[in-house]
Amino acid sequence: MQVNESKPLNIKNWSPEDRPREKLLLKGISALSDAELIAILLGSGTTTLSAVDLAKKVLSGANNNLHELARLSVKDLMKIKGIGEAKAISIVASLELGRRRKELDEEEKPRITSSRSAYEQISSHLIDLPHEEFWIILMNRANRVVKKVQISQGGVAGTVADPKIIFKVALEHLASGLILAHNHPSGNLTASQADIDLTKKIREGGKLLEIQLLDHIIVAGQKYFSFADEGLL
Repeated sequence: MQVNESKPLNIKNWSPEDRPREKLLLKGISALSDAELIAILLGSGTTTLSAVDLAKKVLSGANNNLHELARLSVKDLMKIKGIGEAKAISIVASLELGRRRKELDEEEKPRITSSRSAYEQISSHLIDLPHEEFWIILMNRANRVVKKVQISQGGVAGTVADPKIIFKVALEHLASGLILAHNHPSGNLTASQADIDLTKKIREGGKLLEIQLLDHIIVAGQKYFSFADEGLL
């Protein structure tokens, strides 16, 4: 019998230990590749692609980078041939669950001791966004996180943060310390003049209200810019 090598083998004909679901049961979830995990979410492939091959196609469209995949919307994913609305929603929902799990409150509020720890606290809110958002991290006297609050949402090029709203929120939560944070979807790590001016306003206003501005973090993908580290406070 002649085998058509151009057509992928049906996943049902694979060895049980190579099928994603069966492999998970036999070897544990850590044994699965990213593509195999996504294949489980997809549930099925197409007439010419197995679920795993389709998952590899999805990953390829995000440069095989899960962070880039998390930035894609349902509409973005649906542009990939073989990905319909239901499959796209499954992928987006699973990545959002991962983000939310990371953000679950710990029994003891985390303590911010450096710009890196500040970035780690806020990055999941900002890292995958196609638009700019402005957040604040409120802290008590021990520099433990009291609350993270979104102040504004803008477009690709910028967002407006009103100092009055920032201080209103900080006072409502009796914060002793404050960290500003926003993202640059472009990946540019340079602080704009508007960023610098706003930081100065918040620093000076905080002195009057006894709310110390500890840092201003600009999130640009996997990297960040810290005003404190750069001596701009």
